Amino acid sequence: MNQSKTKIEIVISEIEQQIKNRSLMPGARLPSVRKLANDLGFSVSTVVEAYERLIALGKIESRTGSGFYIVGPLAPLSLSELSPQLERSVDPLWISRQSLEAKADVFKPGCGWLPDDWMPLDSIRKGLRAAARSSDACLMGYSTPLGLPPLRDLLARRAQSKGIDANLHQVLLTDSGTQAIDLVFRFLLKPDDVVLIDDPCYFNFHALLKVHQVKVIGIPYTPTGPNLEVFKEAIETYNPRLYITNSGIHNPTGATLSLSTAHQLLKLIEQSNLIVVEDDIFSDFEYTPAPRLAALDNLSRVIFIGSFSKTLSASIRCGYIIAKPEWMDQLTDLKIATSFSHNGVSAEVLLTALTDGSYRKHIELLKVRLAKAMHDTITKLEPLGIKPWIKPQAGIFVWCHLPEGIEASKIAKYCINHNVILAPGNAFSQASNAGQFIRFNVAQSNHEHIYKTLADAIQQESS
Repeated sequence: MNQSKTKIEIVISEIEQQIKNRSLMPGARLPSVRKLANDLGFSVSTVVEAYERLIALGKIESRTGSGFYIVGPLAPLSLSELSPQLERSVDPLWISRQSLEAKADVFKPGCGWLPDDWMPLDSIRKGLRAAARSSDACLMGYSTPLGLPPLRDLLARRAQSKGIDANLHQVLLTDSGTQAIDLVFRFLLKPDDVVLIDDPCYFNFHALLKVHQVKVIGIPYTPTGPNLEVFKEAIETYNPRLYITNSGIHNPTGATLSLSTAHQLLKLIEQSNLIVVEDDIFSDFEYTPAPRLAALDNLSRVIFIGSFSKTLSASIRCGYIIAKPEWMDQLTDLKIATSFSHNGVSAEVLLTALTDGSYRKHIELLKVRLAKAMHDTITKLEPLGIKPWIKPQAGIFVWCHLPEGIEASKIAKYCINHNVILAPGNAFSQASNAGQFIRFNVAQSNHEHIYKTLADAIQQESS
């Protein structure tokens, strides 16, 4: 309790905070004066005075014989009001903003993408030239909301190669992988639904779920997938609506879902009302493909999403959703309501880049470069006492444990003041030990300044 405030101010502040974070919406009935006084251990007169002041402020109203109610309008949504304030060094939205706005002399081992010079620029330029020669309708008009049919057909065939039985009519193009996730959340979730997430997980899942005002339950992630015992307990306790995961290469841990865990997981899901969102954004980095829940489940309870921002271009914004046929009309309507059409030029560029014969060679080169970068990064971190949780089979991330007694948030704060942006574990997890971890992007960790700065930070914290 804040001792610097009067009891009346405490009551007012508590109600105002619930209005800001949308726990109390316009029209919601407040507790009776006596109940709130009893809950807080305050006098009735204190609560009466607080309610009177809130009425004077125009935030609540009294209805004779009925009680006190919240009145509108809602304040604009602020993500920072939806959860406890985080230090900037571990705030995922701030970390992303710093990485996106970083100048050329800033190093970004905490970002989630490949360096520009690792990407197939010539292929993208070729796609842009092809798009420039395309029809006037492509360059000037709205596209079908489902998106470019030849690209949808290609994505369906790529899904089939993973064992997912889908056709182009089950593919909806989006403006990014993030928009794909958000559309699915809008389609399936309502406030106060329960959503299961991996712990740790991609930090933007947390941000998107905050917007939808749901209850989030973390499931500890193991080297072979989610902890099945905890998953089962969560199903039985919370009756969750949704589970979102990476089942290829997991972000941030680099772990891979095993076939045994996948089968057991689906058995649990079949006994519940749960729907799975399977984010497949890192699949092209795999050497040995992991099992896909969408394939094992035949898209019955699984929605499959992805994009090519990690392998082709983050500027050519194009993601996709693959789902069972009976959901496609509703998802398409929602797409029209939120973005109306699709970026036809991006789709044309992406189609060319995927079909001009260069993509397979590009991916094979990326795998070799990433394997070397993974080895080099782990080798350079180990003398600092920073050790991998597991050594990933593939991908761009390694999830690392810091030396005993060293806090990731303090290391991140020191490093950002020395032009190194890190991704501390607190951004990916609410677990009590999350502050002992950092995620490194191995493709962005190839400069000695990063390791020198880390060494200085650890030495400072150790002394």
